[in-house]
Amino acid sequence: MTNLHEVASFLDEFFQSSRFHEEANGVLHETARPIQRVGLALEPWPGLAAWAEADRLDALFLHRAAHLEAGALPTDMGVLAYHLAFDEKMTLGWNPRLADMLHLTSPEVIGWKQRRPLGMIGDVPDQHVAEFYRSVSQIFGGRDESRTCECDRVSRVAVVGGMTEALVHEASERGADVYITGQFRQPGRVAMLETGIGVIAVGHRRGEEWGLRALAQVLRERWADLEAVLPPPHPHPNHYHNHHNHHNDH
Repeated sequence: MTNLHEVASFLDEFFQSSRFHEEANGVLHETARPIQRVGLALEPWPGLAAWAEADRLDALFLHRAAHLEAGALPTDMGVLAYHLAFDEKMTLGWNPRLADMLHLTSPEVIGWKQRRPLGMIGDVPDQHVAEFYRSVSQIFGGRDESRTCECDRVSRVAVVGGMTEALVHEASERGADVYITGQFRQPGRVAMLETGIGVIAVGHRRGEEWGLRALAQVLRERWADLEAVLPPPHPHPNHYHNHHNHHNDH
């Protein structure tokens, strides 16, 4: 049976959180409880305490903890918080687990921010463009917006946490048929039309929710006796999601 600091130590290394000096990561609220059940959520919502009690959680992982009010949780419940470190490791960007899901081989870095990779580009099994777009929608549970590439088949893909004109041009020049990101950005639209590259914007939220599901699996693989619990579908009201401090905004 593990404790909160063992989980935090593992996540610090997994996320390489030392790269993110601009924000605090790790233990937000201490607990002496043995950690058997940890809940994973993107941010607080009004039913958080009721969910924690109903699912008998010993600790909570929060992606955005800024709205966690004092006294909102039992005093002996541990809380872990990781923001940018989670975004860059588990959403749209340099994400080896997502590369595996897309069957993207030999990934190479595309784009840098403060010496950290913004995305990956690599080959995928050759397939019809409609088949590929459908599989991406199935992985993320939908998509916000997309434009089909000027091609019939897809064999090379870029996954990038941002959509600038330069990044879209670079992806096209390096042979990508499709550019996967979180949100469409106007400068990227211009480059998309100029290059003919396809674009799939899965949605900022969907990217984060995929990351939570993937993180739950990571924790289950690390600890055989740890239960990682996801919240009920769509529990969060929109006003908790007005903060988009994410590398997709570049």
